[in-house]
This record gives sequence, C-alpha cells and structure tokens, in this order.
Amino acid sequence: MNSEDDVDEIAGQRERFAREPELPQRNRYVFAAIFLAAALLKSFSGKGLVPDVLTQSTAFVLAVACGAGGTVLLATRLGFPISTTHGLTGALVGAGVSSGSGVVNFSLLGKTFITPLLISPLLAFFVGGLIYLLMKGASKVSGIREETCVCIGEEWTPLATSKASSLAEAHLTSTVGATQECQQRYTGSVFGIQAKTLIDSLHFLSAGAVSFARGLNDTPKIAALLLVAKAIKPQWAIVIVGIAIALGGLLNAKRIAQTMSHKLTDMNPGQGFSANLSTALLVTSASLHGLPVSTTHVSVGSLLGMGTVTGQTKWKTVIPVLASWIVTLPVAAIVAAMTYAIAKNFMS
Repeated sequence: MNSEDDVDEIAGQRERFAREPELPQRNRYVFAAIFLAAALLKSFSGKGLVPDVLTQSTAFVLAVACGAGGTVLLATRLGFPISTTHGLTGALVGAGVSSGSGVVNFSLLGKTFITPLLISPLLAFFVGGLIYLLMKGASKVSGIREETCVCIGEEWTPLATSKASSLAEAHLTSTVGATQECQQRYTGSVFGIQAKTLIDSLHFLSAGAVSFARGLNDTPKIAALLLVAKAIKPQWAIVIVGIAIALGGLLNAKRIAQTMSHKLTDMNPGQGFSANLSTALLVTSASLHGLPVSTTHVSVGSLLGMGTVTGQTKWKTVIPVLASWIVTLPVAAIVAAMTYAIAKNFMS
C-alpha cells in the first residue's frame, strides 16, 4: 500500500536526490529502521480504537487494507503525494463505523491520531524554514557561495523563406539558465573540504536519514494489519511490508517524483539538504514516541517552509495537493466501510 509514495516521494525531489542513494541502498535504510517503532504496531492494529474482537476479524482487516490501499493507489496514479497514515486512519474509522454504531473510540481517535497528523505538517513548515535560514547563515559565515549558471553556445534559428522551405542561421547566445536546466555549483571550503563535496556528502547522508525515518514511521503501521494472522510473527510482518514498499517504489515512482521534484518549489542541493534534515528529525522523533505522523505531510511541509523563505513556492500546485490531503481520510473511510459491509456478508 502506497509503496510508491513510501519510498519514492523523497527520491522525487530532483536536487534532493542528485546524490541520494539508489533505491536498493535506500531500501537498506528502510529495513534498518522498521524494527524500532513497536508502539506504532499497536496503534494501527486498531486496538483501543475499536473493540479487540473486531481487530481479529478478517473482514475488518480486508476493509482497512482496501480502504487505505485503494485511496493511496489512486492518488499515486494521479501524482498527489498523500499520506498512508491518513488513509489507514480513515480506513480504520470507516470499517469500525460500518461494523456497528458506537464502536469507534472517537476520543482516542482525536488524541492519538488526528492531533499529531494536523500539527506535524505545520511544525514541519516552520522547522523547514528555520533550518534553511540557519544553513544559509552558516554558509555565509563559512564563505560558501553559490555560482550563477550562465549557458553560452550556438543556437540555430530557422529562417522561413517560403511556405515550403526554411534556412537555419547560427547565433552565439548567452542566457542565465533556470534551476531545472543547470547544475548548481558552490565555491569555498570548510575545514579544507571543498564546498561542493561537503554539500553533496551531507545531501547523501540526509537522504539516507529520511529513508530511515520513512521505514521507522510507516512500515509498522501497515505491518500491524498482518498481525491478525496469528501464524505471522511481528518481525515477519514487518519484513513482508518492507519488501512490498521496496517493490512499489521500484515499479511506480514517476508521478510522485515529478510532483515532489518540480511542482512544489524550486531548490538547489543545499536547500534540498535542509528539507531532508527537517523531515528526518521530525519523523524520527515522532516515531520513537509512537506518534502517527505522516512522512509525506512532514516532507511537503518542510519543502513549503523552505520555499516560502526563498519565495519559490508554486502555490498553484500546492493548493490541489492540500485539497487531496483533506479528501484522503473520508474517501478511505467510505471505501473501507463499503468493503467491510460486502466482506461481512460473504464471510458470515
């Protein structure tokens, strides 16, 4: 479920994955992390949110899987980076409500699920902007400067001589390339290390940290659904989900990658490092405390915080993305409720 988002939304940011580990390398970071967030296994098994007897129901597990998986798969196909966590939360509620009135613990839902999901992207927005400002200040103090890219070369311009023919004339032109067209370069050094080498290395490490945070946060939530099958131990459930996430990322990364790389904000490698660092810190901290935040929302929040500071945020794209976040939970709930009703009739 949402394996494309889970692995590849971070890979999508062009400057952020310029030196990011290849997918197999990122998957190793994911597997290294997924055994550390046991608290999330309990939360997303549904225990406490709905009666324990319901969480042992095959129809309930199937409904949650279809509700969350179907919603996230549709969003991925459309290129919207939505939250697996939102999808799972909506599906848990939808399946619970469909099973009978008064079943869902809405007090626990608001405190344990909804509050962290609402606060985390806002916090990421401010932390992302703050880290970028701190990094920018540190760069100035250390003498690191970004070079302006100037592209110079011959450009062939067709000159129409008739409706049926044309001639080509060469002109030497020089233009300032856009971020998407030119490689960003840095001058200066820190402790004898060239700025470009240092930033590329930090970028690479921060990408690994985000992948680690991704595995730490998302995999236990999905693995919790497999624990209803008593024959599967928690460790094996986590491994199965980790493999599914890796395969999904390998097979279907393009649409989410395009959204995250080009459609939210322009950025250079240093700015990508700042956004990575913000995402990794917030998601890892939340996961270790058992808080069900969305890595996707935190990542986008960090990007928008940085983009607001630089003035490069592309709000025409951001608004539809935010709208997709709003509809994720109710759509997942509706699909899960319908699936539960159908599955219960067939299995009864």
